[in-house]
Amino acid sequence: MTYPEALAYISRLGRFGMKLGTERTRAILDRLGQPDHGLPGALIAGTNGKGSTAACLASILESAGHRVGFMPKPHLISYTERIEVNRKPITEQEFVQTLDGLIPTLEEIASEMGQATEFEMLTAMALAYLAPRVDRLVCEVGLGGRLDATNALDLGVAVITNVDLDHQKYLGDTIEEIANEKAAIIKPGNRVITGCEGQALEIVRAHARKAGASLWRLGHEVRVESMSRGWDGHLVSVTGPGFAHKNLNVPLVGDYQPDNAALAVATAHALDDIDDGAVRLGLAQTTWPGRLQVIATSPRVVLDGGHNPAAMTKSGVSLRRLIGSERLVTVFAMLSERDPVQLLAALRTLRPDAVVFTEPASAGGHAIPARDLAAMFGGDAEAILPAAAALDRARMLAGRDGNVLVCGSFYVVGEILATAT
Repeated sequence: MTYPEALAYISRLGRFGMKLGTERTRAILDRLGQPDHGLPGALIAGTNGKGSTAACLASILESAGHRVGFMPKPHLISYTERIEVNRKPITEQEFVQTLDGLIPTLEEIASEMGQATEFEMLTAMALAYLAPRVDRLVCEVGLGGRLDATNALDLGVAVITNVDLDHQKYLGDTIEEIANEKAAIIKPGNRVITGCEGQALEIVRAHARKAGASLWRLGHEVRVESMSRGWDGHLVSVTGPGFAHKNLNVPLVGDYQPDNAALAVATAHALDDIDDGAVRLGLAQTTWPGRLQVIATSPRVVLDGGHNPAAMTKSGVSLRRLIGSERLVTVFAMLSERDPVQLLAALRTLRPDAVVFTEPASAGGHAIPARDLAAMFGGDAEAILPAAAALDRARMLAGRDGNVLVCGSFYVVGEILATAT
């Protein structure tokens, strides 16, 4: 089997095929001998910030001397990004070998319970590959929590970054419904760490209480203070039960990143006796591509994968604080599973001087046509394909002293990032 053949195998139900539930994933892992059993780590859910929190945590644990398995999602350029040891992705050859070893089990389960989805296969592959190689696991939840394949895991610590409206088709139409879905990752006896507020926090507290799980809340047991360093990130101080760290360098850009870093620091302490040096070094070395990431200058080109209204609005506020009144041109694309009315409204909050709509080829026909988006947005909005041509046009419109923001979908961000690397 070649790497392209392996991708074709796991994607044969379609990259966007979905069957929510944990039963098949659990059955596959049990048939493999429960590689996840006894593996400590953190399962991280939330509407936004879970990827940044996970990246910070993985870096801190690695700096503390651990072999850290990392399961981020989605990938930006290659499927291999979804299975990492100490932030180094699995090789294509190892990806193929891991899948090849799982195929008999996958086919047995398919005959008994139906064909596994791409995401279920990737989850099983990650555990099969990582479990023998790591002593800590950081796993980002894919969609929601209760019915996500990763909820087959119990890693000891459950993190819920925040709750906002997203994936309403699958998770519900209210904050209460979505919070219940995400808080369902809490297992009996877990340590729970959350940045939720208001009604969502009350729901997390109720789930933790029912599970007999201890709870650390951002703004209560865990506190954070920060100072912006502009495009260089933030200086952050974090205190919590039994720990205090001052003036930590967090290189991630965005007003929301100090909270994500604080959740990561608290989670590291929930997992281990982490010293100040490991926290300091781990945060300073954290990278997280595609989140207000600058990839070029003259004009400045920024990538941001925020793809729900709350994420786009928060990123937009952060970006405007950084660039002030400088000219801003956006390159925007989105998937058909999203609500264009909501996302285009969020796009308008960025106050772009010009907008170029496009379609990521990697979305496999699941992108909303660029012409439709341009017509809905109105004004002088343009529609240009492919994404690379849209970026060239945006650069011209921005001028050497302006800014270009590529946003709306991880797929378009990944395509542009691939051309820059």
